[in-house]
Amino acid sequence: MSKHFLLDTDLDAATYRSLLERARELKALQRAGTPHRTLDGKVLAMIFEKSSTRTRVSFETGIYQLGGMGLYLSTRDSQLGRGEPIADTARALSEMVDAIMIRTFAQDTVEQLAEHGRVPVINGLTDSYHPCQLLADMQTWFDRRGDIRGARVAWIGDANNVCNSWMLVAKHLGFELHIGCPPGFAPDPDLLKLCGSSVTVHQDPRAAIEQADLVTTDVFSSMGQEEEAAQRLSAFRGYQVDDTLMQGASKDALFMHCLPAHRGEEVSAEVIDGPQSVVWEQAGNRLHAQKALMEHLMA
Repeated sequence: MSKHFLLDTDLDAATYRSLLERARELKALQRAGTPHRTLDGKVLAMIFEKSSTRTRVSFETGIYQLGGMGLYLSTRDSQLGRGEPIADTARALSEMVDAIMIRTFAQDTVEQLAEHGRVPVINGLTDSYHPCQLLADMQTWFDRRGDIRGARVAWIGDANNVCNSWMLVAKHLGFELHIGCPPGFAPDPDLLKLCGSSVTVHQDPRAAIEQADLVTTDVFSSMGQEEEAAQRLSAFRGYQVDDTLMQGASKDALFMHCLPAHRGEEVSAEVIDGPQSVVWEQAGNRLHAQKALMEHLMA
């Protein structure tokens, strides 16, 4: 088992499930106001090459509640922004901190940090994967419905980094993932092959959402794709998760969104603000799931 969390599958399935149970315990402790300083004195370096709200707040708040502290580092005010090699940054930080979390573009950057550093590295997001988001999503499902094994999940929209993590976790934890996306926006064929029968791709979003226990989506244009926004809006016409589309899912299906959301584009206001939506609980679980992850890697 890896000492890092670069991909969703770096935690074996049993550890993944036990970490979600620990996240539930930490959530209860936090809500009861019970101190849980299990990482007293530990320091987390947080490198941000991409802007953030939930990732920064959840990690910085989380390490504080566990008794440690977080150091915010951006490329604007660190040597990374002046061209210092990733390997050198990893070696230097390893002499001073207990773990590194990075939110960046290339998956290779995260892997280089892990290769050359001596402390645990956490993938806070790359263009390829978003494993920390999936921890929160899984915690939300487990809290509401129990184990996700055997469930049917629908992803509607672009096969982006969050979708890639959903694909890995579907195979890892044993549920069906049905992806509804237009031609040209399907998942990477190699990743599809790796996930096997756990993942099915549909061009018709109605086929993807049919009898789904959970429906999830993301913005049609992610960070760095702003210039493609008009083209993408046209391509994804008909893929908005609205009341009509949700009628094809199970009656008690949950709705998730990793946020931020563009109401009226990938999701209607009626759905994201409706009774099936658990997006705010899902956002809050970023804190608890990542606390459990930090404990696991740093304690």
